[in-house]
Amino acid sequence: MLMTRRRLIAISAAFAALPAAARADGGTARLWTGQALGARASIRLDHPDGEAIAARVMAEIGRLEDILSLYRPESALSRLNREGHLAAPPFELLECLSLAGAVHQASGGRFDPTVQPLWALWAEAAAKGGRPDAKSLEGVLRKTGWEKVELDAAAITLRPGTALTLNGIGQGYVADRVAALLEADGLTDILIDTGEFRALGGPPHGGEWPLRLETGERVALRQRALATSAPLGTTFDQAGRDGHILDPETGMPAPAQWRSVSISAPSAAIADALATAACLMPDREAVLAMIGRFDGARLEAGVTV
Repeated sequence: MLMTRRRLIAISAAFAALPAAARADGGTARLWTGQALGARASIRLDHPDGEAIAARVMAEIGRLEDILSLYRPESALSRLNREGHLAAPPFELLECLSLAGAVHQASGGRFDPTVQPLWALWAEAAAKGGRPDAKSLEGVLRKTGWEKVELDAAAITLRPGTALTLNGIGQGYVADRVAALLEADGLTDILIDTGEFRALGGPPHGGEWPLRLETGERVALRQRALATSAPLGTTFDQAGRDGHILDPETGMPAPAQWRSVSISAPSAAIADALATAACLMPDREAVLAMIGRFDGARLEAGVTV
């Protein structure tokens, strides 16, 4: 599914022309709250037109949900999955899937948006208190595989039974788009948290945005994004054994060698996808080889069990 991990989306931004004392430290900052991406959203802006910009941010997130979300039955992605064909697809869907394809190739196929039928199978089995049997897994695996997706500006076509999920890249993609919108409105010191972090400029006191990982490690961001994935961060079962990141080759949850992986990159979408794929990598060397194919990508933390 898309964008359900966070209960709170937080966006903070300041207008470059405002004096330092009146920036996002509470001087002239105003706070707007609402709902976005299925979570509570807060937007704190220092800008003369802050109210109008906040409204545009919320509208942009809603527009992107109408394209990328599996929770909206009439979104472009939902219609594509339902009908197997989408003529004149929105640019954002094509761009997001193209980025996913690049990470798919760099990860040796481990990052694969076609795992949606597998995700649905595991969710259905978990709802009945069990796990998918081998025969069911084998049948669904025949419907997965990136080669079953045809991307073109004129249309996106899926083989029969194939379906896509943007979990693992969608949250980051939305963060990138919101950052671009705020920057175009003249805001330069921006921190966006949609489940993945996207930072432009720095905090009011100068320097870099200080972030603390769940592992306790600290990362300073400026003009970068940070994403963290954990195989058991979300599980299908109440016992917490079957994680939500599925191996497209076996159909099984990611092996438990990683507790969490944090990756930074210039793009939040790329950082998001790389962190997800890293949870399926056998070791640190494989993770480094994958992220080395993307300019500016960096492994910030990789915690094994």
